[in-house]
Amino acid sequence: MARSNRLRGMAVRVDLEVNLIQRVNVGDSLTRTAWRYPDKLAIVDGDRRFSYSQMLDNANRFANAMTSLGYGKGDAVALMSGNSAEFLFTYFACAKIGVICVPINLGWKASEVAYVLSHSESRALVVESQLVGVAAASLEESMGVRDIIVARGLSDDYPQALRDRNWYRFDELVAAASDVEPEVEIEDRAPISYLYTSGTTSAPKGVVSSHLAVYLESMGVALEDKFSHNDSVGAMMPLFHTAQLNGQCTAAVIVGATMVLMRGFDSSALLRAIEAESLTMIFGLPFMFREILDNPLVDEVDLSSLRLAIYAMAPMPDALLRKAIEVLDCDFTLGFGQTEMNPVTTVFRPEHQLSHAGAVGTPEVNVQVGIMDENGELLPQGQAGEIVYRSPQTMTGYLKNPEATTEAFRFGWFHSGDAGYFDKDGVLWFEDRFKDVIKTGGENVSSIEVEKAIYAVEADVAEAVVVGLPHPRWGEAITAFVVPKPGASLDAEAILEGVKEVIGSFKAPKVVQVVDALPKTSTGKVQKNLLRSSHGDLYTPQNP
Repeated sequence: MARSNRLRGMAVRVDLEVNLIQRVNVGDSLTRTAWRYPDKLAIVDGDRRFSYSQMLDNANRFANAMTSLGYGKGDAVALMSGNSAEFLFTYFACAKIGVICVPINLGWKASEVAYVLSHSESRALVVESQLVGVAAASLEESMGVRDIIVARGLSDDYPQALRDRNWYRFDELVAAASDVEPEVEIEDRAPISYLYTSGTTSAPKGVVSSHLAVYLESMGVALEDKFSHNDSVGAMMPLFHTAQLNGQCTAAVIVGATMVLMRGFDSSALLRAIEAESLTMIFGLPFMFREILDNPLVDEVDLSSLRLAIYAMAPMPDALLRKAIEVLDCDFTLGFGQTEMNPVTTVFRPEHQLSHAGAVGTPEVNVQVGIMDENGELLPQGQAGEIVYRSPQTMTGYLKNPEATTEAFRFGWFHSGDAGYFDKDGVLWFEDRFKDVIKTGGENVSSIEVEKAIYAVEADVAEAVVVGLPHPRWGEAITAFVVPKPGASLDAEAILEGVKEVIGSFKAPKVVQVVDALPKTSTGKVQKNLLRSSHGDLYTPQNP
């Protein structure tokens, strides 16, 4: 028996050693880069600077600290943080030991955070100090979260609440832990994260992303956008979004680029950072570039280091794009995709920006893009249908939702829920959404969720419909049309304020319009397309 156990132990060790040699693991990308460029600047976080060897040291120490607390493969750990070095340390530490990272959207209400903590079965929460008070209300409903690890943030003080939980300081755990590289057998398709995204129901869906998917997508971005260790990337979009995290930062780590972290968008701060940190790449939303161009500093600071500006969410208006290219004097590209694809699927390349204005690009390396009809038949160029994908960077599935996963993977393709077509040049054009998800200010918001909130706060609403309308700042503005019950009157402002108490403010409508009736089909379905077309100029300058 002893010999049998010894042989079994040897086999396990051999399996681990082979796995460590051959596997695809996002955590290993940091290790390899730190070995290649140990002294290269990896992170700029305010007045703190970390080389790649220091970033690796912190990630390894926190990984070992989590292991000592009893965390291992398959455990979920939630992460509630702004753009900080600790966010990245945590993400890569989780990857190294097979723990699943669950980034928390800082725009969620307490009930939404509580739902995600419960649904993901998170056992711990890593939270920045200034967010502890916000997190406390969610944690009261999330008894499964037993360990709370407080990272340094914007304040040294935080409320000492929830005495029934185990409290730790991030810095103390890291200081006490070993910096030895963790050695854990982790399969390529093991989950690295649960990313929650709004869908067509009120409850967000957990997108299960694997190491292989994120690794390949990151390499694809690095290839397409020509990332190198000479780049310095401005990270001003939230790291809890896959667009910034996996569309930029994991790609930067693979090649050894510098990541300059900023806590949100401020045009003056960004312009100064471009000059001070010699940023070569920036990533933002169309309205951000408008504000950059309107800022007087744009003519005063040195922008010569910039080589690429990446934008997302929506095509850039032609006039704005042309001015931005002229003033910033760098290449522009659009990244198109979705959380389920981790996230980039097509790249609207610099050479197409002016010749195909309004398109969303051509397929990224490793991504096959098709247009499909409702019967599962692929359509030729010029015909519109649903945009579908085949790629190893596709999500594994929706967490605890096999029905939604099966629906998304029907006919052997991943279904995006977006409508579009390829033109004669092979460039993809986005037409509309099959799913009623509104993309506003970089956030995905379910129209159904907003409609439910309206019904919840005003009993005299007979019908409510929510659509996204073009907006110069937000890309799409959430707009509600409500019909009162017979004999009732509605106060649009009261509805708007009530909705903000139910769901996050960023999900609330910009405008609530009271109407007598809604356009419908013969079967009684509201025709949202007619609302979009008839009110498409609601937010134009003459109708602010």
